[in-house]
Amino acid sequence: MSRCSMIAAILLCVLVQDARAEQQVWRFDNLSRIGGLTPKVEGDPALVESPLGKAVHFDGVDDAMLFPSRPLIGAKAFTIEAIFRPEGGAFEQRWLHVAETDPATGLDANPAGTSDPNPRIMFEIRVRDGRWYLDSFVNSKAGSKALIDPGKTHPLNRWHAVQQTYDGSTYRAYVDGVLEAEALVAFTPHGPGRVMVGVRMNRVNWFQGAVAEIRFTDRALKPGEFLKAPQ
Repeated sequence: MSRCSMIAAILLCVLVQDARAEQQVWRFDNLSRIGGLTPKVEGDPALVESPLGKAVHFDGVDDAMLFPSRPLIGAKAFTIEAIFRPEGGAFEQRWLHVAETDPATGLDANPAGTSDPNPRIMFEIRVRDGRWYLDSFVNSKAGSKALIDPGKTHPLNRWHAVQQTYDGSTYRAYVDGVLEAEALVAFTPHGPGRVMVGVRMNRVNWFQGAVAEIRFTDRALKPGEFLKAPQ
């Protein structure tokens, strides 16, 4: 085989692997069936209009959606993205919690507080002075890391896209496709579990705002591949 043929074969292999990457898109345009799953609806989340169509609004008090299973089981790398609109509310809001269920206890999270040994991936925000900043968090049996920069704030009441990626060694967080923080972290693939949207799994730190879409991919996407928030 010629050198050119070998290079072409390698590139084709990479393209095939990328095409086989698992990707799940969850559109929050209803309250009964999202991402092929039937969520348990808590409180009274409501459908609202968004530039992408319908979205689900959470009141920051008791609205949430609990999904009976989760994506990215066994994934060694990942991207999680969301298009959402934070609207204010409490300082700490833990609005996406992707948990591994403890097989010994059957729990998805520590029943009290936010210190938790359970493997998980989270999107959080902090609201301060009429603006918000991102807190992305990953935890596994190999290690954990929070990516947060209070100096990088964003306006409320607008649609934003947030992204977090892990490529096998480096964990990164983005807002609207712009890198905000990164760090080396060890990661052990997660086992089965559940997903909570609108609050942390143990019902603390409720989210006030709307969610239009969440996408899960079992590889680290590049910024040019990210979801983009509507303008």
